[in-house]
Amino acid sequence: MFHVILYQPEIPPNTGNIIRLCANTGARLHLIEPLGFRLEDKELRRAGLDYHEWAEVKTYATLEVFLESVKPPRLLAFSTRAHRLYTQMEYRENDALLFGPETRGLPQALLDTLPEEHKLRLPLRPGNRSLNLSNTVAVAVYEAWRQQGFSGGK
Repeated sequence: MFHVILYQPEIPPNTGNIIRLCANTGARLHLIEPLGFRLEDKELRRAGLDYHEWAEVKTYATLEVFLESVKPPRLLAFSTRAHRLYTQMEYRENDALLFGPETRGLPQALLDTLPEEHKLRLPLRPGNRSLNLSNTVAVAVYEAWRQQGFSGGK
């Protein structure tokens, strides 16, 4: 399946929703510190309902620690500043899908380390800033999973 990476997530209900998404799709969730909440946060647990036990969630001190530990074949970053649409990517098993914090997105310095073809965006109407993080992750994961024939799903 895929790796979903939340880089310094800030809002507990978004992460809870993404835990539920990962439990239902088989994606593995990786959280890069610092987190804007504690994993025991009541809002996080409420949003994730009882799916926490079905999702694989790990935390890492830095993105570099994640990359060294997991060694994903590709790191694909989602940003409103990217030029390539998420639908133009041919997703592969074990791709790592990286999403930034809700209030500021991924740091430009991090984006600058990636090839242009690995920076992806969802289209928005002109003048709009962004989608909710959990919605963006859901759209991206389901497109990647669709391309894999919904492998492991029913």
